[in-house]
Parts: sequence; structure tokens; C-alpha cells
Amino acid sequence: MPKHGKNYRNKLEKVDKTLAYSLAEAVGNVLEASYAKFDETFDIAVKLGVNPRHADQMIRSSVVLPHGTGKETRVLVFAKGEKETEAKEAGADYVGSDDLVEKIQGGWLEFDKTVATPDMMGTVGKIGRVLGPRNLMPNAKLGTVTFDIANVVSEIKAGKVDFRVDKAGIVHAGIGKASFGAEKLHENVLAFINKLIQLKPSSSKGIYLRGISISTTMSPGFKVDPVDVRTLLK
Repeated sequence: MPKHGKNYRNKLEKVDKTLAYSLAEAVGNVLEASYAKFDETFDIAVKLGVNPRHADQMIRSSVVLPHGTGKETRVLVFAKGEKETEAKEAGADYVGSDDLVEKIQGGWLEFDKTVATPDMMGTVGKIGRVLGPRNLMPNAKLGTVTFDIANVVSEIKAGKVDFRVDKAGIVHAGIGKASFGAEKLHENVLAFINKLIQLKPSSSKGIYLRGISISTTMSPGFKVDPVDVRTLLK
């Protein structure tokens, strides 16, 4: 029994897996291969020349994409006083402290990102076992433990994407929607790759960008030539 449907197999037949396309060609091919009736997520996978087992080569960060992700992100903020007001004015969906902790302990998880002021982390720690496994715990490395609440909430709402390298040295992320069109997706890819390049560890030797692949939720993946991407970024 085939693992994929007829539409996918038909599109896959048109993919030359031996080729690494220019970014423009690859984006165009992905959109042409998109066939779902819903607005598919545009995904990217980047193979990096790092060893994640070494702490200094663990790539983890975030980037604000020029055209966002196309997804409405529900932001929860742990804050008090003036910072609570700042969060609400910046567009946070839920703001509070102990009341939110109790609600989450009761099983409520209707949010996508969490932000906290540093003085609230003791309170947030009470639900670390709930938030941690779901990648919802505020993290200083991702800029979500901060007193700059208004700016961070605004960035998340604008399309900030968190990412981290997996055990195989690959970074995966959803960086848009098929409906964005080629130009906006092209710019989002460049912004994402540029951020990865900025994060290159000094201890990483040899080729850093080893492979790039893009696809939509239902389409086959297309390889992108890393040299072409580097040239565009210059």
C-alpha cells in the first residue's frame, strides 16, 4: 500500500532529486507542486555543519520574518504591574500571574507562546513540567524572559519563529504559507538563512550550510543550492 496519495506521487515524478535548484526555481517548483485545498504551510529544512552534542554548537534562536508566518499566534504573558499593562497594550492574548498558573495546572493550554518577566520565573517554575515538554516554557535564549515585554510580544505577533537544531544537525521551521506567493516566500527564506549564518559557531569547521530543502505541507521537497543563497545574501 503506497504511503502517499496519487496527487503526491504525480508531483514527485516531476522532481529531479539529483538537482539543487536556485532559490527562485525551487520556490516556484514548490508552489507549482502544491495541490491541497487548504493554505499549506511553507516549510524549510537546513542541514548544518555542526555537532549538536557539543554545547557550543547547539544552534537555538529565533528570527522575525519580513512577512510573518501566516499563522495567528496566541501569546500568554506572565507579568505584574506596569509590565502587565504593557503586555496588554502590545496585543498579548492573556496576561496574568498566579491566576494563569492555576488555570494551566487545571489543564488549560489555549496558547502558542509564553513570555515572562524575569521576576515571574519563580512563579512560572511551578508549571515547568507542563510547559517544558510542550516547548512553551519562557526561555532567555529565545528572548522570552525579558522586561522588554512590549517589543517581544509585538515581534511574536508579527511572525517571530523559534528554531533549534536537532540531533542530526538539521533545523526545521514553518516560514510562511503557500498563499504568500513566490516573492514573499523568497524573502522569508533569505531572512531565515541569514539568521542561521549569523549564528555559525566559531568551532564549526568545514562547510556550514550543507543542504537546504523547501516544501509545503503536502508537496514533495525541492533542494536549494546553498551557493545560490549565499550569493543572494551578499
